[in-house]
Amino acid sequence: MLVFRVDSMARATFSLLASFVFAGLTLLLVELAYLGVLVILMMTMEMLIMVVFMIMYMMNPAGLQPMTMVHNRKASLAIATGTFAVLATGIFLIDWPASTEQPPPDPTRSLAEALMGPKMLVMIVLGLALFATIVATVVLSTHRGRYDRFGDRLDRTRPDDPVRGGVGR
Repeated sequence: MLVFRVDSMARATFSLLASFVFAGLTLLLVELAYLGVLVILMMTMEMLIMVVFMIMYMMNPAGLQPMTMVHNRKASLAIATGTFAVLATGIFLIDWPASTEQPPPDPTRSLAEALMGPKMLVMIVLGLALFATIVATVVLSTHRGRYDRFGDRLDRTRPDDPVRGGVGR
């Protein structure tokens, strides 16, 4: 709810991050350690990247200028109230099934097998390929080379230097 109360995109993003961290902590409390840590780490990085892009590309400085986060307040309040009423009514009117099965001994493994099944190795390789693609894209998109941190010192030659480029290579 704080996401819609603050008056800047950056603050709203950090409020959203806090809600995701609390959701991850809830998963940790129900003993889904892998999912809880995954949600916390993934959402932290995602929200931080979003803030960085927001600061870079927003018209107002750093996304910190006051602005409204809700457009057409009356319609959005009506839609939110109606959606809540329908979902709350559904909770009481639906006959929920009772489970007689015991929970699995390792819920993380069971979830991974249910989600990926025999394709787990493919997804791991795909994850590594995506990571390599991101790194290669960043490396290739920079106009500077690996040795640019030295400036033009490598291009200078001293009179007593027999090899072009200096001694520091």
